[in-house]
Amino acid sequence: MRRLFPLLLLLATSISSLAQTRYEPTWQSIDSRPVPKWFEDAKFGIFIHWGLFSVPAWGPTERDGVGIYDRYAEWYWRKLTDPNAKTYPLFTKFHNSVYGEDVKYQDFASQFKAELFNPTEWADVFRQSGAKYVVLTSKHHEGFTLWPSAQAWNWNVMDVGPHRDLAGDLIKAVKDKGLRMGYYYSLYEWFNPLYQADVNAYVDNHMIPQMKDLVTRYKPDILWTDGEWDHPSDVWRSTQFLSWLYNDSPIKNDVVINDRWGKETRGKHGGFFTTEYDLVHEGTSEGVKFARPWEECRGIGGSFGFNRKENLADYSTSKQLIDVLIDKVARGGNLLLNIGPTADGRIPVIMQQRLKDIGDWLSVNGEAIYETREWDKAPAIGKSTTTYFTRKGNDLYLLCTKWPEQPVVISGVRKAGKVTLLGYKGAVTTAARGNGLSITPPAVSPSANPSQYAWVFKLEGAL
Repeated sequence: MRRLFPLLLLLATSISSLAQTRYEPTWQSIDSRPVPKWFEDAKFGIFIHWGLFSVPAWGPTERDGVGIYDRYAEWYWRKLTDPNAKTYPLFTKFHNSVYGEDVKYQDFASQFKAELFNPTEWADVFRQSGAKYVVLTSKHHEGFTLWPSAQAWNWNVMDVGPHRDLAGDLIKAVKDKGLRMGYYYSLYEWFNPLYQADVNAYVDNHMIPQMKDLVTRYKPDILWTDGEWDHPSDVWRSTQFLSWLYNDSPIKNDVVINDRWGKETRGKHGGFFTTEYDLVHEGTSEGVKFARPWEECRGIGGSFGFNRKENLADYSTSKQLIDVLIDKVARGGNLLLNIGPTADGRIPVIMQQRLKDIGDWLSVNGEAIYETREWDKAPAIGKSTTTYFTRKGNDLYLLCTKWPEQPVVISGVRKAGKVTLLGYKGAVTTAARGNGLSITPPAVSPSANPSQYAWVFKLEGAL
């Protein structure tokens, strides 16, 4: 007992010290908080863009010769009302011919009914996909909320449209399946009169109370902000809000945030850093080394919100999506893959199919993805790379997005305790070669092939 007492005292002191950590409303203090480990371990999440924009569900595609950001169907209202936008003629032509010039965007609220929405079925799709967390648009730039927000009177799902708490119903179903869930939240609102008249009043009387309500009401695991680019973080009162979030909120110990908290903060401040369709503020994610955990977000198609104009050619194949997941994880990041449900509450079948294929692949190869980290001795990753590496403890994983026809030599690894091909019961031949280890891929019959998309060799004790 005498020996145990000092250990108990040390443990109690450590817990007390942790509990007393206070984060000041400065970026230096906020940035000192580590990103909770669960986020880096999760690796794969599902993004959901759902709102009034899901009613028209329309935007240009790559076939129209527009850029990435011009293909976002969730920007329908803004592009429809901005004569300076280069896609303005496309949106107005579509809107006027389908709905008529007298129909306003606000009229879509009565058509957003979500009558086929089954949160349990959605949660099953997410769990089967192998995703470990989910992020739903609680409010996009249109300001319409998917929960009964007091700050969005008559502009939320309880007052109009579905007359149902979509955000609340989904987070319960998702967490019941053992997954993490959080919310996307747009700091700004395009046409909110208060925002247009007095941004300070908007922040103090609308945005901050609304975000605090979202946090205290649902206790999300993630707060994924966006729409920060109009103002620096001091205007948004970002550090003041985050100080409350980290010190006094009911999710202070486990919540994860991103880096979109002011026009100057992406890739510099906040929690994890974000890329979007590989774009960052300077250059692309290829070759960029981030100082913090990071996450790539992208759609299965060219838009985040459901776009009825997209056809099969506009959607990434299952093979392409699995390759993206491997690429991001091997670089040390996460993948947040977006789906765009329909206004009546369905996940499009093609999106379900893509998610199922990813889940099937992860069911065999997930140990090379989940809880792994980037291997600091891995060869540089380029556009033509087909062999990637991840590590976990003393084990190394070789992920091949193309079946290797010849032996693969891993430089810097001289031996491994055991080398296996995940999902394959046969032996794998290895041999020392120079300063590396040569792995000869086995002759695998179609019936014994563990995957049709990518293959993983596990090198036990190689590190």
